[in-house]
Amino acid sequence: MNFKLKNHRLLFIGTLLYFAFAFINIHFAMLAMACMITPFILLVRDKKKTWCQGYCPRASLYTKAGKSPFARGHKTPKSFIKGNVKWYVLAYFSLNLLIMLGTTIRVAAGVMEPMNYPRFLLFFAFRGELPQLLPIASGVQWLSHLSYRFFSMMMTTSVIGLLMSLFYKPRTWCTICPVATMSDAALKGIKSTGSDTTGR
Repeated sequence: MNFKLKNHRLLFIGTLLYFAFAFINIHFAMLAMACMITPFILLVRDKKKTWCQGYCPRASLYTKAGKSPFARGHKTPKSFIKGNVKWYVLAYFSLNLLIMLGTTIRVAAGVMEPMNYPRFLLFFAFRGELPQLLPIASGVQWLSHLSYRFFSMMMTTSVIGLLMSLFYKPRTWCTICPVATMSDAALKGIKSTGSDTTGR
């Protein structure tokens, strides 16, 4: 608890280190899985959005960026808060994961070549591997492929979130973040289950 209260403003360093580590070796991009799993572990434990409220490194980064001289601070669109935008983003996120899983299986099966380069969204490819300070010769091609796909997903959402933090309120991305959307849905399920149990 003290860590969250005293050092949460420095958590943005975690996001910067994530991308820095990917240039050391792309397999560090697999750390994105921790950012996807940990929020739900904390949610089940605490019955609240502990990750979103105090531990998310990217939320810290957006808060920092929103205080820069370049930030405009426009009001967050209502469609982001109460509209369907968050569900569209979640649909894209889910499609991205399905494509990641499907292509990784195909690479592992030897029926397609690994895509060892980043992509912005699903359509804009940056041809060429990232510079690697500590290249690891590995025959596990599917792992490198999956690492680049995770890096691409994190890069895409981070860039979009940063642009939003500069144009709108700092944590505008948090209103449409897939993790936050799924967490809200899970909390509703937990609360409704608790109410049903209490009613009995």
